[in-house]
Amino acid sequence: MDLAFTPEEQKFREEVRAWVRANLPQEIAHKVHNALHLTREDMQRWARILGKKGWLGYGWPKEFGGPGWTAVQKHLFEEEAALAGAPRIVPFGPVMVAPVIMAFGSPEQQKRFLPGIASGEVWWSQGYSEPGSGSDLASVKTRAERKGDKYIVNGQKTWTTLAQHGEWIFCLVRTSTEGKPQTGISFLLIDMKSPGVTVRPIIMLDGGHEVNEVFFDNVEVPAGNLVGEENKGWTYAKHLLSHERTNIADVNRAKRELERLKRIAKNEGVWTDQRFRDEIAKLEVDVVALEMLVLRVLSAEKSGKNPLDIAGLLKIKGSEIQQRYSELMMLAAGPYAIPFVQEAMEAGYQGEFVGAAYLAPLAATYLNMRKTTIYGGSNEVQRNIVAQTVLG
Repeated sequence: MDLAFTPEEQKFREEVRAWVRANLPQEIAHKVHNALHLTREDMQRWARILGKKGWLGYGWPKEFGGPGWTAVQKHLFEEEAALAGAPRIVPFGPVMVAPVIMAFGSPEQQKRFLPGIASGEVWWSQGYSEPGSGSDLASVKTRAERKGDKYIVNGQKTWTTLAQHGEWIFCLVRTSTEGKPQTGISFLLIDMKSPGVTVRPIIMLDGGHEVNEVFFDNVEVPAGNLVGEENKGWTYAKHLLSHERTNIADVNRAKRELERLKRIAKNEGVWTDQRFRDEIAKLEVDVVALEMLVLRVLSAEKSGKNPLDIAGLLKIKGSEIQQRYSELMMLAAGPYAIPFVQEAMEAGYQGEFVGAAYLAPLAATYLNMRKTTIYGGSNEVQRNIVAQTVLG
C-alpha cells in the first residue's frame, strides 16, 4: 500500500485546484463555508458549470462521456472541490442512477438519460425508503403492475431528499410477491411530471424543506423505463448503494468542516482550553484515519487488487464524524448556538443576530446531522453487514 501521491497526481491536483478556484462562484462558496442555505439554483448552477467542463460525471468512464479518471484522481477532485467551498454534487443523478444505467440499462436508455445527467440539466430523485421500509429495503410495498406496454404504479415513498426539485425519480417497486422479498423487486425510472405523482413536503424542526413524501396513484410508466430485467432490481440496488455509502463517508467535507470548527473555537475563545483542544485533536485523528481508510481502497484499486468490502465501514465512521464536528461547533459557541432565527441562515440577512453571524446555523446543522447514522442504511444494520462480510 502506497499512500503517497505521485508527481503526476500532484500536478493533477494543482490543475483541478486552479480550475475550481477560477470557476466556482464566490457567492456560492461563501454560503458553503458558512453553512448558509443553498437554493436549487445555487446547486444547479454549479452542476451546469461542472457539466460544461465534463466533470459533473467525474466518476464516469470515457465511453459514457466522463473524464475517465482513476480512483485517486476522483478523490483529489472531490477534496479540492470541497476545500474550495463547492456544494456537494447532488448525487442521485451522476453518482447513483447513472452507474446503474451504464451497467444494466439498455443502449436506448443510456442514450436517452445519460446526457441530461452529465450536463446537470435534469434533476433526479431517489425513491427507495417507504414508511415501513428503510434500512430493510427488501420489504418495499410500492407496486408496479405490468399491463401491456406500461406499468401501473401505486404506493408511497418517504424521506425523499429534495424531491420538490425532482424531474425524474428512480424507484424500487414490487413486481412480484413470490419467493423471497428480494426476488420480486424491479428498478423503474419514473417521470415526476406524470399524472398521479404527488410530492408532499416534510418540514423539519429547523423549518427546512429537505425531505418529502412521494405518492404514486395509478401512475402510468412505459415498460421501456424498466432498467435491466424484471424482478432483478435488488441486484441493481446493491450496486447503487455501494456508491451511496462511499459518498456518505464524505471525508473531504469533514476536512473542510474541521477547519471551520477550529475557526469557531478560536473566535469564541475556547481554542486555549486544553480539554476542548483535546476533543478537536481526537476528531482530527478520526478524520485522518477515515482518509487513510479511503486511500487504502484507492490504493487497492490502483494496483489492480480487489478493494476491501468496506463501504459499510466508511459509512459508519463518516456519519459519526459528521455528527461529532457539528456537536463540537455547538459546544464551542455555548448558549449563543441555541437561539433559532431561521432567516439568519439566508445569505444577505440584515436583521439582528444572537451572537456572531457565523453561529446562526449551528443548532440547525447539529439537529440535521442526527440523520446521518440512519439514512443510507442505519449504522446498526451496517455493523451487522460488516460483521458478516468483512469479519466473517
